[in-house]
Amino acid sequence: MTDTRGGIEEISIKDLGVIADASLPLGSGFTAITGETGAGKTMVVSALGLLLGERADTGSVRLGSPQAWVEGRWRVPTASEVVARVRDAGGDVDAIDAAEAELVLTRSVSAEGRSRAVVGGRSAPVAVLSELGEQLVVVHGQSDQIRLRSAIAQRAALDRFAGPVLAEALGTYEQVFHRWRDNRAELDELVDDQDRRAREANDLRVAMAEIETVAPQPGEDDELADRAERLTNLEELRLSAAAARELLSAEESEGMDALGLLDNARRQLERVAPHDSALQPLAESVAEANYLISDIAAQLSSYLAALDVDGASAHELEAVQERRAELAGLVRKYGPTLDDVIRTLETGSLRLLELDSDADRIGELTREVEEDAALVRELAAGLSAERTAAAARLSEAVSDELSALAMPDARIVVEVTQRDVDDLGSYSANGCDQVAILLQPHPGAEPRPLGKGASGGELSRVMLAIEVVIAGSDPVPTFIFDEVDAGVGGASAIEIGRRLARLAESAQVIVVTHLAQVAAFANNHLTVVKGNDGAVTASSVRRLDGDERIAEMARLLSGLPDSESGLAHARELVEMASAARR
Repeated sequence: MTDTRGGIEEISIKDLGVIADASLPLGSGFTAITGETGAGKTMVVSALGLLLGERADTGSVRLGSPQAWVEGRWRVPTASEVVARVRDAGGDVDAIDAAEAELVLTRSVSAEGRSRAVVGGRSAPVAVLSELGEQLVVVHGQSDQIRLRSAIAQRAALDRFAGPVLAEALGTYEQVFHRWRDNRAELDELVDDQDRRAREANDLRVAMAEIETVAPQPGEDDELADRAERLTNLEELRLSAAAARELLSAEESEGMDALGLLDNARRQLERVAPHDSALQPLAESVAEANYLISDIAAQLSSYLAALDVDGASAHELEAVQERRAELAGLVRKYGPTLDDVIRTLETGSLRLLELDSDADRIGELTREVEEDAALVRELAAGLSAERTAAAARLSEAVSDELSALAMPDARIVVEVTQRDVDDLGSYSANGCDQVAILLQPHPGAEPRPLGKGASGGELSRVMLAIEVVIAGSDPVPTFIFDEVDAGVGGASAIEIGRRLARLAESAQVIVVTHLAQVAAFANNHLTVVKGNDGAVTASSVRRLDGDERIAEMARLLSGLPDSESGLAHARELVEMASAARR
């Protein structure tokens, strides 16, 4: 694995399944993980699944523990989408050098079912782990073998193999397809809604004409209400104002009004004020009151004169009430307030322009949809041609790999067929192709879908062959295989090990295996040993070298780590694998 692609440096596991506490040093190249049945080898894959956003299972929390906890340390390129996504989520990475950085992902699952993810030191949604996992790791286990049987997964595998040429063409197609789909949806909505919008435009024109005829003014309804109240009570206002003026300044009974009384009071005080200086200010205050009352009386006279003028218009109240009725009619139709009515008049022109532009927009969209429909068909045809050519190359390359994986008579057939090319409704964002990976077990046999024509062991080898071939054109930082060698042995197992070592030349490869023939090709061998109490402790996961590794290989071969023949066979295997790697 090249340094610039990164990979998993270390995984720490606590209280997950049978594992109490373990740390797995990984690093670049090919790591084989072996161990006795039930020792917890598959828990390593489960731990990685948690780090990559898989659904948490409370049953995986070790019995008696409050929670399971997993931490992974990755080396990632500093200038990568992974680092950018981590920072978008609020986390960060630790720089190793100018080219690489360390990313720490953590996941905990409580016995009650609560799950927590930490990305680059910050809590984050589990979905962020899933997004990062798609760029960091490809995991192959039994569930992934089932996934390989789906048409979507098979098309994705072919597209990965086709490489950047298809990826660029697919990107262009997707852009046009989404534009065509969005424009068509808008066009359908406009056409379906055309009658309703025409009615809205007609109703708006009627409303605007009616409002313009009445020509309401801001605040006019309040002013008219005050005017109507005054005119309705005109006589009562005149009588009360006249009575008040008479009390202040009488014209018929001189001396009995307020002004007369105040004038008498002022004279009385002024007569005796020379005898007591304290009375002079009071006399002046009475004089000021006299002036004030005189002014009020004059204002009342003016008010009465104005009422007499208003009263001369016998039809004014009727006119005011008619105007108020007109405004009230507008408010009932276009309110709830007069301001809303006026606003309808102000904004109606823009809304009419929008509604009346539907015909132009429909014509414009119709042209764009037709042009993009033709372009979608053209670009989809290009995708089909590119996929068909890539399918032939993939079929041949994977078939050659199967020959080396003890399936010499088997052939892989990658078929690319088109759905109804005339029916754009059958197109998707990936084109109009259906991709099927078929297995022909021997010459003369009918190629059959992987789900029907392959056993578990065969499917494991097909999956490995596909990954080895695809890795040459679309490398992934890390591959994890769980029991990829299930159902095989002998020479087939050796070839699986050889292919995994080849894959490890361009990516980090981690394999959980029970076969010495596979483990022999690893440059990093870890073993998981079950303790006496059934738990796994930190000291029970360790890297094997030298004689310890030979003993583990002998155990895998014969079940007897001390058997001389087993040890000899193990040494032979390791030497053969070492020579093959060179």
